[in-house]
Amino acid sequence: MKLTQEQYDIVNSSGDIKINAVAGSGKTTTIIEYSKSRPKKSKILYLAFNRSVKTEAEQKFASLGIDNVKVETAHSLAYRNTVFRFDYKVKTQGYKTYEVADILKLRRRKEKHFELIAANHINRFVNYFCNSKAKKVNQLNYLDVVSDPLAYEFVQKNYEYIEKYTREFLAKMDMGEIEITHDFYLKKFQLSYPNLGYDYILFDEGQDASPAMLDVFINQSATKVIVGDSHQQIYSWRFAVNSLESVDFTGFPLTISFRFPQVIANLAVEILKWKNLLGNQEILPITGIGGKEQNKLKATLARTNLGLLSKAIDFVTDKSKPQTLYFEGNVNSYFYSDDGASLFDVLNLYNHNHEMIKDNLIKSMNDFSELEEYVEKTEDVQLAMLVEIVKKYENDLPRLIRLIRDSTVENKNDAKMIFSTVHRSKGMEYGTVFLHNDFISQKKIKRLVEKRNETPIDVPKINEEVNILYVAVTRVINNLFIPQNYLPTYFPKSANIKILGGETEERDFDNRKNLESFRKRNDQAKSYSVSEIRKNYPDAYKAWSSEEDSKLLSLVKANKSIKDISKALGRTRGAIVSRLDKLFGK
Repeated sequence: MKLTQEQYDIVNSSGDIKINAVAGSGKTTTIIEYSKSRPKKSKILYLAFNRSVKTEAEQKFASLGIDNVKVETAHSLAYRNTVFRFDYKVKTQGYKTYEVADILKLRRRKEKHFELIAANHINRFVNYFCNSKAKKVNQLNYLDVVSDPLAYEFVQKNYEYIEKYTREFLAKMDMGEIEITHDFYLKKFQLSYPNLGYDYILFDEGQDASPAMLDVFINQSATKVIVGDSHQQIYSWRFAVNSLESVDFTGFPLTISFRFPQVIANLAVEILKWKNLLGNQEILPITGIGGKEQNKLKATLARTNLGLLSKAIDFVTDKSKPQTLYFEGNVNSYFYSDDGASLFDVLNLYNHNHEMIKDNLIKSMNDFSELEEYVEKTEDVQLAMLVEIVKKYENDLPRLIRLIRDSTVENKNDAKMIFSTVHRSKGMEYGTVFLHNDFISQKKIKRLVEKRNETPIDVPKINEEVNILYVAVTRVINNLFIPQNYLPTYFPKSANIKILGGETEERDFDNRKNLESFRKRNDQAKSYSVSEIRKNYPDAYKAWSSEEDSKLLSLVKANKSIKDISKALGRTRGAIVSRLDKLFGK
């Protein structure tokens, strides 16, 4: 095949190198060509990001008759070298909070649910250590990865206790007293200082590397290649690091995207430039030469599960025509937290139906307010999302979930719309992409900068939020539907980029000043239950049209009361405030 000059330079390079590859730039093709150009007797290891990438890469290498490349994930490599050797039993789903509390026999103190909050932090500290390159637990400061004020206060006050039981839990896994986790055997593998015995090692998705596996990689005598996109780092919450920035290898760029046209490339670059509001960043130019072949897949992408489910509910409750949908990562995964609690458990707690709760942690809560307090003290993001979903949809949730499940198809090619969070869409591409209104915006970053003397900015966190929007935008092949507030100022109109919602009204609506004033004047807007709403508003959850959006914004700007707006639009008060939150990204 014909290579670009950038690809040619990489294929003909020597020594340790790092490749900063923009979205859709053919990094897998480049890796294959690099491998083909090495001596046939060379032993080559390709470390893929996950199992699906591993399977796809194996098929590509096999189809080309390249038989000297071994494809592994970090965990598959560590599994064979550790689990069999020590005869460990692996806990496939990881430990739930209440299981950690039971194993360590943690006891209650005066503080409500002390043992569960402590167990949550112990579990997270274990994962932090297992993913790090540290040799001992006390070489890490767990407070470095705690940001919520209430959680930070709890950990700071009980640090010795949490660290002590973190070491004890690790020791129990090491001795085989309890099942080990996937992260534990990866850590055990790293601490064994393995010599992998390859001539070349290719490390894919280097921007989201596990520090433990990166340490194994760096200490090999092989020629090393790291490939990734420094602006696609979106897994720091799993303690990942950007190896492209942390290694001193010779750098090569891949700046030509074969996925999308130049206008999408321009938008992606302009979004990345928002990072310069927080400090100088290296932003590679992107040349888009794709978008010529039509792809029929349509996808709605959201930042959060809550945002995504809101859009899916709008989609399936549109009575105008039958709808079929597909969820990346399986529809049921969106109804559970990482710790195993389901939306139905949280809803049953909300309704005081303790006898119907299956999850032990949720059942241990006396009421919904205790669960909200637990979420704040543990920074459990997934559980917090379930709480917000239940608060929004209340007792209409089972019907809506049933409707979503009944409309879901097994093959994405049969779906009229694919739904996915950005994290689950990583590595995917779609002909048409619709973005939900729950990402960070340029205006929000500017507001944070203006107030940075009052409230310090978590720069890495904000940069990652920009990365998430960049990843979402670069999933598109042909057409992007995007809310107005995510378009950079003065960005030119294009046939490939279309505005969602009432663009004129959204542009004229002065920031959020009117919205905040509106919310203060109408703080009773969300005080009604869904069952009460349904009696008077049978279409409470029908999709909003652009005409309704325009009328809503006009009424708010005219300083109308929520009662008058509700009457004019035939919508509930909660639906009105919720719609304004969606339009402007609460």
